[in-house]
Amino acid sequence: MLQKVQSYIQAHRLLQPGSPVVVGVSGGADSVALWHVLRSLGFDCVAAHCNFHLRGEESDRDEQFVRRLAEEHGTPFYKTDFDTTTYAAQHGISIEMAARDLRYAWFDGLRQRLHAQAIAVAHHADDNIETLLLNLVRGTGLRGLTGIPRCNGAVVRPLLGCSRQEIEQYLADHHLPHVTDSTNASPDYRRNRVRHAVLPLLESINPAMRTTLYATMERLDEAYTLYRQSVDLADRDIVTRTSDGGMTLRIDRLSSHPACRTLLFEWLRPYGFSPATIRQVADSLTGETGTLFHSPTHSLLKDRECLIVQPHREDCHEAEFHIGAGTARLHIPLNMRFTRLERNAQFQPSKAPHTVHVDFDRLTFPLTLRHWREGDAFRPFGMTGMKKVSDFFIDRKLSRFDKERCWLLLSGNDIVWIVGLRTDDRFKVTPRTRHVLEIAIEPES
Repeated sequence: MLQKVQSYIQAHRLLQPGSPVVVGVSGGADSVALWHVLRSLGFDCVAAHCNFHLRGEESDRDEQFVRRLAEEHGTPFYKTDFDTTTYAAQHGISIEMAARDLRYAWFDGLRQRLHAQAIAVAHHADDNIETLLLNLVRGTGLRGLTGIPRCNGAVVRPLLGCSRQEIEQYLADHHLPHVTDSTNASPDYRRNRVRHAVLPLLESINPAMRTTLYATMERLDEAYTLYRQSVDLADRDIVTRTSDGGMTLRIDRLSSHPACRTLLFEWLRPYGFSPATIRQVADSLTGETGTLFHSPTHSLLKDRECLIVQPHREDCHEAEFHIGAGTARLHIPLNMRFTRLERNAQFQPSKAPHTVHVDFDRLTFPLTLRHWREGDAFRPFGMTGMKKVSDFFIDRKLSRFDKERCWLLLSGNDIVWIVGLRTDDRFKVTPRTRHVLEIAIEPES
């Protein structure tokens, strides 16, 4: 088994000699085997133990066991305590998910503090099969069929090539003690039901089922590599990431792609969209413009030529910001600069969309910066009549999201500037203007 794990580590470049490895040691068979194997292969190991206080005295027993094991073998020992139940309730997640989040966050903090190269955890091949079956039952994409990743950021899993039977034999051969988690037999956990009920049933159909699934998952893992290359190629052709943490997808290129729905799944799932919503988005590609879809964190708009994904807005649509006559800078909600100038013969009004010049003496202070509202109207620069802002937006073919993001600068109740788009003719600089206000939108520093 030592040779098998060493070959696995080398083949997948999981660890390098010379730098510490944080090893998650619960005290169970798998983690004790992992710790012993890595030590035997010459890696500088640190034993890290989490006490989740979920099993009363048994949790404390595990902690003491790992502490003694580390001390007897001269392995540095670190432990932490968690109020897992309270954390789960505060975050509205399951106990299992809470324990996972807490464990990996602490492991990573310890890794950084000790300048360790990686966090090694003890998932093995049988865990991988259980994960595959659970993913199939829940519904998954191709990634879920590859099981547990051998490497995920700083987390590595050197035992993924070994079976539970091999691990148990290794412990017996080396007379290594370990503790048993009583919850491993509880039918309350889905993984236990797969382990104790589903897998034996499948083995009654095919006694070599585990070996068959190991090989299948290896092939799927290679297939996933090819799949990701195709997704990345389509990404470059169809997707544009935006500075606000969203993205736009070109509908024409997306809808003509033979794997349109699969691509949508890959791109929208990280933004929290459910499979059912993603199917609705796919069905909407040839539908009407303006359809909105929502995830817990993002909104998606089906616009004329693009699907637009953006984070839920945190600013209130009714928020107003006031700008006094002496204001030189505004940083929220926009990075704006205000400069008062004396008009002279050399003065030339700006033609840049993000810098405008208006007649200072026609302004009533404080100016107001707010989002547009239904009924807003202005006199577009160069025109003599009034125009509804909503009609101006339609003429400019702005998306619903663009409209919601748009700010208006007002003097009293009169629009001075639809920011970044058009000034109002009533405030333009003329030969009679004596004082000019230069207003500029500047990039965030």
